[in-house]
Amino acid sequence: MSQQTPPGSPEPHTSFLQLWREKNDQLVRQAKVIQDTHLSLRRQQLAQDTLEGFKKLLWGLQGLPAAVPVLPVELTVICNFIILRVSLAQGFTDDLVQDIQRSLKRVLETQEHLESRLEQSLRELWDSVLHASALLPDLLPALHLLAGLQAALWLRTDQLGDLAVLLQTLNGSQGRTSEDLLLLLKAWKPPVEKSDAALTLQNAQSLRAILLTAFAYQQGLQELITGSLPRALGNLQEAASGLCTRPVLVQVYTALGTCLRKMGNPQRALLYLIEALKIGTDCSLPLLEASRLYRQLGDTSAELESLELLVQALSATHSSKSPQLLIEVELLLPQSDQASPLHCGTPSQAKHLLASRCLQIKREEDAAEHYLDLLALLLDASEPRMSQLQESARKGSKELPYCPLWVSATHLLQGQAWVHLKSPKEAVSEFSWCLELLFRATPKDKEQGAGSSCEQGCSSDVTLQQLRVAALISRGLVWVASDHDTKALKDFLLSVQVCPGNRNASYYLLQTLRKLDRRDDAIALWQSLEAQAELPQEEAIRSLPLYLETYLSWIHPADCETFLEEFRTSLQEPHDG
Repeated sequence: MSQQTPPGSPEPHTSFLQLWREKNDQLVRQAKVIQDTHLSLRRQQLAQDTLEGFKKLLWGLQGLPAAVPVLPVELTVICNFIILRVSLAQGFTDDLVQDIQRSLKRVLETQEHLESRLEQSLRELWDSVLHASALLPDLLPALHLLAGLQAALWLRTDQLGDLAVLLQTLNGSQGRTSEDLLLLLKAWKPPVEKSDAALTLQNAQSLRAILLTAFAYQQGLQELITGSLPRALGNLQEAASGLCTRPVLVQVYTALGTCLRKMGNPQRALLYLIEALKIGTDCSLPLLEASRLYRQLGDTSAELESLELLVQALSATHSSKSPQLLIEVELLLPQSDQASPLHCGTPSQAKHLLASRCLQIKREEDAAEHYLDLLALLLDASEPRMSQLQESARKGSKELPYCPLWVSATHLLQGQAWVHLKSPKEAVSEFSWCLELLFRATPKDKEQGAGSSCEQGCSSDVTLQQLRVAALISRGLVWVASDHDTKALKDFLLSVQVCPGNRNASYYLLQTLRKLDRRDDAIALWQSLEAQAELPQEEAIRSLPLYLETYLSWIHPADCETFLEEFRTSLQEPHDG
């Protein structure tokens, strides 16, 4: 039913209209106050309460027949509701289309000659409503804001054809004068709201700027991938001058650096990368691009330093800032994939890149340490990837100058990988190879070459001893898991002989002796452990390589003190001998 106001009649719902506007304005102010709240849980709850307030207000408005005087407030409320909902969900949901469609139909319901168009498609509804808006000038600001939300949704879902038609209609273009979205977005001039209009969380001008920035950035990246570098440069510069958040600006500056490097302008590229690093958010992207730039310039030292910083940056924990209660550029950008020039990868991938570059430039000692760190890093992940482990192991054992401890450590780490993959036979084989190499090695191996980093690091007496203990304990644990307790006993006993006083080795030996019911031997070992606990503990592990420190933490028994207490208690119980 049409709810137009007859000429000369008072506006319907005048008092209610004022109340609805005031309620909307109160909720908008409430949302803006919430934005400054630093307590995340409290902030989330208040934002949800505000969203519920907009929802209830919208139900009240849409529960009445559509009326022209009320539509500006109603459309403003639906826009505020969508903006807040999208920002809280950090994405667009399917039911937002229905919200927009319902609002467009409400506009058409007020026009008797247009009611027949209610069953049109969404794009057709927009065409009908925007052409009808000439009869309803007071609706234009709210309609343009709703159109901005529709444009954001279509850009995010890559419906660029629909988006182009919508922008042409908004601009009053006749017959598709241009399909260049960037030009269409620049030509779009949303009307300014009146001073007494209902408040909005975000106006149409802001949405237009965000759409322009997001589209320019997407286009720039796509052209960077396809090699259209001059066009990519123009679009990325357009994005950089737009409404960017700090994280997006880091991405845009990095992409500009990539583009300029490929265009043969390394100095200009470096300036953009420096600016990206100054912004102070996640530095991973500019560091990766900096390593590529320095490699192109032949500055190996700066390249490796950038890669080392990249590993640190990817491994760091970044505190996530609460998003604005607005639609921002990030929400309109697709997720980065491996084909993107701005894909950083994982800490292990960065470590592999660093290790492989050291190998390529003949810095074998550094490469070996990085490969071993990489193996430890991969093993520490929830799902070990044997292909990467084996690839790095082969590099460590075949392509580098022979160093018994490096190769042994590779077998040790691979054995632990097989343990994770529940392949005991392969694990025992790797641990056995490791032990064979380790018992061939002697402290004299550290004299294998003057200036070798083995002398200062991986070939120290302490490292050799700790590697032997780690391999024996590891193989013993596999035997225990396979119910070969006698074989496990031999390995644990040998580990105690190799490193007297090692509490991990003594603990596993005690556990196995008890399991095999060798009570007297177990009591003697327990008494030795108790005596050691009362003595001042010397620092047994000093400056071990990172991979070995990590490995020793894996084989440290989690329930050691509990078991020892249970064993102490069992000694007080009667025993039939």
